[in-house]
Amino acid sequence: MSKTERGIMSSLLVVVAVTYVLVSRAECHTSTTPTPLNSCKAFSTCDSCTQNPKCLWCMTNDTCTDYPVSYILPPPAVCKLSQARWGVCWVNFEALIIAMAVLGGTIIISIAVCCCCCCCCKKRQSGPDRDEERFARRREEIRQRADERKVERKVRHDDIRKKYGLVPDSGHPYSKFENE
Repeated sequence: MSKTERGIMSSLLVVVAVTYVLVSRAECHTSTTPTPLNSCKAFSTCDSCTQNPKCLWCMTNDTCTDYPVSYILPPPAVCKLSQARWGVCWVNFEALIIAMAVLGGTIIISIAVCCCCCCCCKKRQSGPDRDEERFARRREEIRQRADERKVERKVRHDDIRKKYGLVPDSGHPYSKFENE
């Protein structure tokens, strides 16, 4: 594994662990009596406040308030992001935002790298086939030209042999020298 892959794996493990802790801490509350609207103000500790998903604990003034559902993130008027706790007391919103941004970026980059690798691998696999065909064609052309030159040389050599009577059984008067 390369350093990058180890870093990605460790980041993923941290995010999975944080997610597991957040999910395992959440409890399913079923009650028959309706809860009052201002129930979050009744909580006096961070642990009791963060167990209710509708509540937000602010470390600045140690108060539990209703989560402002009209906003994605609590506005600074309610509580600073670095001091706001939701789900668990040891994770603030800034850390949560950074962790989710890193996780999202890692996933997007991983998908992009996988897509690029798949595309490049397909191009590499199809590329050599075309190159091999081109080289095979070129080799065949060279072999054909070499065969043609070989035949031409043979014809020239045979003509020279006939001219000087070096071809056996040619009928040329100088084809055979007999010592008598």
